[in-house]
Order: sequence, then C-alpha cells, then structure tokens
Amino acid sequence: MPETVDIEEVRADWAVRGFGCEVWVDPPGQRWEDFVHASDELLVIVEGELEIVVDGVTSRPSVGEELFIPRGATHSVRNVGGTNARWLFGYNGDEPEEE
Repeated sequence: MPETVDIEEVRADWAVRGFGCEVWVDPPGQRWEDFVHASDELLVIVEGELEIVVDGVTSRPSVGEELFIPRGATHSVRNVGGTNARWLFGYNGDEPEEE
C-alpha cells in the first residue's frame, strides 16, 4: 500500500467508477456508530488510524488501502489513533439518506 495518498488521483479514479469523493477529518477518539446507507460507499485513509466495522467484521486498513462498504451494511468508523485521522469517502450516486 502507498505511504501517501494522492487525493486528486483517488477522486479521479472514483469518479470513473461512479463514486463521489469527500475529505473527512476526525479527532482522536471520534466514533461514528451503526450507520446504514442506501448506496455503496468507498473509504480510504489518508492519515491516521481508523478501525472500521462492517456487518460485525472489524478491520484496520492501512493508509491508502481502499475499503468497500456495500449498501445496506451496518458500519462504524472509529479513530483509534492518537492523532487526527483524515480519510476519503464517497458514495455511488447521490449522497445517501440514513435508513
């Protein structure tokens, strides 16, 4: 996996694949619990450490590693590091509403 992430390169790749791309920053300890979306979602860590749980399966992707979250999957994102976590996320289609 790359040690750095070219955000514009990710944005262009995701656009070709039909996904948007936004940057998000979470402080240490931030938790987003039990979200469900009507669209598929992609996520890539730019810096920091995230723990992601998708339908009960926990992962800690490396910087630059893409994670796919299928529509309808219950998922949580937690900053488990001691610094801000900056990450990219995008949905295929319009930004989803919570189900």
